[in-house]
Amino acid sequence: MALSVIFNLAIFIALIYFLYTLQSKYVAFTKRVFAGLGLGVVFGGLLQLYYGAGSDIIATSIDYFDIVGKGYVKLLQMIIIPLVMVSIISAILKLNGGSSLGKISGMTLGVLVVTTMIAALVGIAWSVMFGLSAEGLTAGAAEMARAEALQTNLGKVETMSLANMLLEFIPANPFLDMTGSRKTSTIAVVIFSIFVGISATGIASKKPEIFASFEQFINVAQAIVMRMVTLVLRLTPYGVLALMTKVISGSNYADIVNLANFVLASYGALFSMFAIHLAIIAMIGLNPIRHLKKIIPVLTFAFTSRSSAASIPMNVQTQEKALGIPNGIANFAASFGSTIGQNGCAGIYPAMLAVMIAPTMGINPLDISFIVTLVAIITISSFGVAGIGGGATFAALIVLSALDFPVALAGLLISIEPLIDMGRTALNVSGSITAGSVTSKLMGETNMDVFNDGQPVNLDGEDATA
Repeated sequence: MALSVIFNLAIFIALIYFLYTLQSKYVAFTKRVFAGLGLGVVFGGLLQLYYGAGSDIIATSIDYFDIVGKGYVKLLQMIIIPLVMVSIISAILKLNGGSSLGKISGMTLGVLVVTTMIAALVGIAWSVMFGLSAEGLTAGAAEMARAEALQTNLGKVETMSLANMLLEFIPANPFLDMTGSRKTSTIAVVIFSIFVGISATGIASKKPEIFASFEQFINVAQAIVMRMVTLVLRLTPYGVLALMTKVISGSNYADIVNLANFVLASYGALFSMFAIHLAIIAMIGLNPIRHLKKIIPVLTFAFTSRSSAASIPMNVQTQEKALGIPNGIANFAASFGSTIGQNGCAGIYPAMLAVMIAPTMGINPLDISFIVTLVAIITISSFGVAGIGGGATFAALIVLSALDFPVALAGLLISIEPLIDMGRTALNVSGSITAGSVTSKLMGETNMDVFNDGQPVNLDGEDATA
């Protein structure tokens, strides 16, 4: 076993070296990300083909692959709070505390909420088209364990009213939230940063010397943080390689085949919502194909990492450098979009589960009153998912418990959860970018020269065309 693991690690290191040679030859960032994705798919597939699903050798090898994969995600998480803080404060200083702040936050949240409502309707439609039902699903040991865990967590959900969910966003201790200790820490830091920025602009006329010193400090901090973001983003191809290898080699294809209908319906709904995002981009006067080409790298990372929060730094960089969106709007959209109005996790997923379970409860999923109730619950709960942790799982818990549906049935899908969660996360990130694009364009802030630039998108600070 030890020799097999060493052999797997040797191949993995060789693949990393190959990606490094592409970087040293100044191959475009997007091409290197896709190279990492493709190599991860092939390598992960070969590992499972050779050793078999559930192999101890694969599990041990993944432990070492995670040094690169999870290590990269942790580095991204490391820079989220500093990036959000300095960017939000800097944006407010540039706005000079004007009314634009309210417009930015209001429009961003509005787009996120509206698209979540649309996502819920899309999830309902695809579930009905495929005739999905929870009847006949079988449960193994893993599914039963998941069901028990969901029942345990249900108590947490039942104590969370909408008011309590919103209260979770307020930073009682901003220094605690700077550690990322809560699921709502990112939004809490945004709120704290807004207060700092507004307070600073409030002394601009009364104490101009102090304001000038603070502004200079923020400018220096932002320059350093952005350089740190650049250094971490250069590791993206290696992180994608490790994360994709883990997903492919650790998947149980037999379970995927057994639940193929749900997988196909889920991805049908996800792709439909992606198309709606592009339609919205076209409606505001932007080229949707150019938009899609420029956001593919960050969607690829979101797909492999399954983390909307970890995607924030790359999300912000993509909006600013590739789409011409101002830094402040990009940070608001990326930060809010990682916790509020997630189109995939809080919109499509709970809607599909509810429609699957409805027939077992004697409810017609096409009944208008049921659809209106379901969409309303999903829209409201999309504000509070992050407040109780767990992403799509807890979004489903909130919705199913509000409908008085058995939450344990959600545990029957655990075997295909990672596969679907990849697409859901990519859709979440696409939704936040759409919110930023709409807000920026309607406010007349989009730099069209940057958006229309046909050069390869360069997010790692290197000369992609050299």
